[in-house]
Amino acid sequence: MSTLKFPAPIAAYFAADTLSPEAVARCFAVNAVVKDEGHTHTGRDAIRAWKADASAKYTYTTEPLSITQQDGQHLVRSRVTGNFPGSPIDLRYRFHLEGDLIASLQIAS
Repeated sequence: MSTLKFPAPIAAYFAADTLSPEAVARCFAVNAVVKDEGHTHTGRDAIRAWKADASAKYTYTTEPLSITQQDGQHLVRSRVTGNFPGSPIDLRYRFHLEGDLIASLQIAS
């Protein structure tokens, strides 16, 4: 990740992902939306619960590989490796930013 240049909110997200669900939730706007694995999580409390659930189920690492911009959003391609079915997998993270926070995040393979 050190060679890639991320906007501050995206860099904060990937750093927080190694810390705690609370740290991840603080990267998002109050009414932010996360879409992951066919589910939608709206608001910081739901985002915190989503991250806590994923962290309780799986141990994983995320290695961002590239970042591009498209339609005002930032697309990050990352390799996620861990103790989950299908590991490792390349995922696409689509971030929509508002100021210094993430307004929405969609994660897809």
